Amino acid sequence: MKLTVVGCSGSFPSAESACSSYLVEADGFRLLLDMGNGALGELQRHCGLYDLDAIFLSHLHADHCIDMCAYFVARYYRHDGGRCAPLPVYGPEGTEHRLTTAYADTPTASSMSEVFDFHTVKPGTFEIGPFTVHTERVAHPVEAYGIRIEHGGRSLTYSGDTGVSQALVELARDADLFLCEAAFTHGKEDIPNLHLNGREAGRTAALAGARRLVLTHIPPWTDPEINLRDAREVFDGPVELARPRTTYEI
Repeated sequence: MKLTVVGCSGSFPSAESACSSYLVEADGFRLLLDMGNGALGELQRHCGLYDLDAIFLSHLHADHCIDMCAYFVARYYRHDGGRCAPLPVYGPEGTEHRLTTAYADTPTASSMSEVFDFHTVKPGTFEIGPFTVHTERVAHPVEAYGIRIEHGGRSLTYSGDTGVSQALVELARDADLFLCEAAFTHGKEDIPNLHLNGREAGRTAALAGARRLVLTHIPPWTDPEINLRDAREVFDGPVELARPRTTYEI
């Protein structure tokens, strides 16, 4: 598998990065994890506008899904050959309604489904293209899912947004790469079931026995170097910060 960080800023885009969006590729199949603010523009550096094969939305906060509204425009009003065929989109209950409401003025109430084939995510295991994926509900104020992606004997786990969660530990069990949010700073923010800090992300990786930890979803007002230091204090494996346009071979 190949993982490309399209955007990794938390809550709102930074001067350097779009919000959460990650491209996973294998066997010519392109799966996008989340499409937050600014992600659609950055995505076009890495693949063609119409070259995605599926999208997974971890939850329906704007910094993880709002550029789906812009992508709707690109697919619905395509100028070089007519409207695009429906693209599989996996998301929580109510994804179509949320995006339709956010767009505010789609031609009809069902216009989104003309270019997106919506699938409701629940905890479980299923196939997306060549990938075997396992999803679990994680700890966040809205319905949110972490995802484990397996292919060719290798594994990638993406936390989405979550507080401390045993379900996330299991999703990341022995993962070759664990892409984990670390939005909070240890000793500063302490809001249960919302976000992890660097120390909690490191501890989760250690409990899971993950082989590599990449910290992501760090807001512009948070010092990423503090979160990196805190994660390294509790996790013995390699740890680094997600950066836009970085790629990983898994």
